[in-house]
Amino acid sequence: MSTLKVSTISPLGTDATKTITIGESGGTLSIASGANTSGFGKIGQVLSAFKDDDFSTTSTSLVDITGLSVTITPSSTSSKILVYVCGGCSNGNAGYATLISLFRDSTEIGQSTDGSSSNNFVSSQSDSTANVNNFGSHFLDSPSTTSAVTYKLKLATQSGGTAVINRRGDGTARNMSASITVMEVLD
Repeated sequence: MSTLKVSTISPLGTDATKTITIGESGGTLSIASGANTSGFGKIGQVLSAFKDDDFSTTSTSLVDITGLSVTITPSSTSSKILVYVCGGCSNGNAGYATLISLFRDSTEIGQSTDGSSSNNFVSSQSDSTANVNNFGSHFLDSPSTTSAVTYKLKLATQSGGTAVINRRGDGTARNMSASITVMEVLD
């Protein structure tokens, strides 16, 4: 095997046709262990948790939603973690808000900049029939670690009633599911 050493490779052609091809179709391109692969922006790993049963609380302080957490170990301190959440929530006392917030371990992330409890990561106002309201959001986090981190959703009722995930607030039919998905975006 031969080794080619250069400081810069520049493509030939005009601005519209500047392309460099490395390897052949169907071939494998290997990158040495420990080599800097900066700029690729590829996904290193994807993990997800899916919840199809319900969870409820009467707490006005945020509590962990059982089954909606994912632990991921970033491969580099420069990796970012893209978090997606979705589901359905309600409140058994019509007119009160159900609050959902995203945490990395014990740190709340993705909340409103004003810090108000009514502006958490997701806030859903229950209507007069306590119907399930859909929620969905995403957040790009920079944990700056190669240690395991856990992303999780927490739930609270703003001022009354029963905050519920995946079921109508009045206790009738369960008709939703919720999920949290995390993706490591490599530098």
